[in-house]
Amino acid sequence: MKTRLAAVLAAALAAGAWLAACAPAGDPATPSPSPPSPARDATAATSATVPAASETVEVAALKGPTTMGLAWLLDSQDAAAPTRYELSLHGAADEITPGLVKGETMLAAIPANLAAVLYAKGAKIKVAAVNTLGVLHVVTKNEPVAAFADLAGKKVFSTGKGTTPQYVLDYLLAKNGIRAEVEYLSEAAEVAARLAASDQAIAVLPEPYVTTVLAQDPSLTPALDLTVEWDKVSETTLVTGVLVVADQYLEQNPSGLDAFLDEYRSSIEHANANPGDVAPVIADLGIVPSAEVAAAAIPRSHLAFLSGAECKAAVAAYLGVLAEANPESVGGGLPGDDFYYGA
Repeated sequence: MKTRLAAVLAAALAAGAWLAACAPAGDPATPSPSPPSPARDATAATSATVPAASETVEVAALKGPTTMGLAWLLDSQDAAAPTRYELSLHGAADEITPGLVKGETMLAAIPANLAAVLYAKGAKIKVAAVNTLGVLHVVTKNEPVAAFADLAGKKVFSTGKGTTPQYVLDYLLAKNGIRAEVEYLSEAAEVAARLAASDQAIAVLPEPYVTTVLAQDPSLTPALDLTVEWDKVSETTLVTGVLVVADQYLEQNPSGLDAFLDEYRSSIEHANANPGDVAPVIADLGIVPSAEVAAAAIPRSHLAFLSGAECKAAVAAYLGVLAEANPESVGGGLPGDDFYYGA
């Protein structure tokens, strides 16, 4: 069982790239970068010149849930539209960050705290929208967990020590007034392997790992959705992914960005309402390993679209929670108002 599960999870490993992206720079818990998707050459040259009408704009993004909301937009584009959007898919955040810092990447879907870290490092970017809320879940094997309080005194396997998964779990434990013995492992695939090897176990995993392990082991149960648990104890919103835009693109093509955001909202809404329609597109783009995984993962990934003041309120409050846990996780301090577009 362990061998078969490990083989399946190998395909899903890059789809958890956002976990590494959520780590402060140089964090030893950050997994090694995964290779770019063969469906798209992630090293393709980009230009710092803002694209004119009838040109193609690349949207840089990571494999996994934070990119699933883009799929329908990319697949349903009007061939006669003045601007075409093309996905530049990456297996690790460090493949995206240089282009954002240098001003060569115009649009990117990245983890919320990574956007704050890049802003603090001088990247001329703004957050234009939230695209994904929480993607973390508690999965159990022969352990009765019906409420968060049931984790009290229990051993929990997780990944992401010193990164946002740890901060989210620590926050929820504190808010619920309980303690658990959390063992942090280096990768989500290792957490999944512990589940497979144990007779009884509790683990925290992100999508699409949750869908993958549930499909492979019928003794596993999706016990808690940490986004739901967050909402129960916090006035803030759990935010995983955002869309950022380069300042120069915004300055020279504000109407183009607004049109893109309208299409993006529709794309995310369509994915949530029709996961079966969008799942094959997501798989074809290489965002997750298969259409079956995508269809099951969409409802548990909390795809969302927040813009303007709503986006600012959600992101700023969430970054505030992370800053209390570790200021370096958001670049040393909270971003200023110029970090947010349309607020």
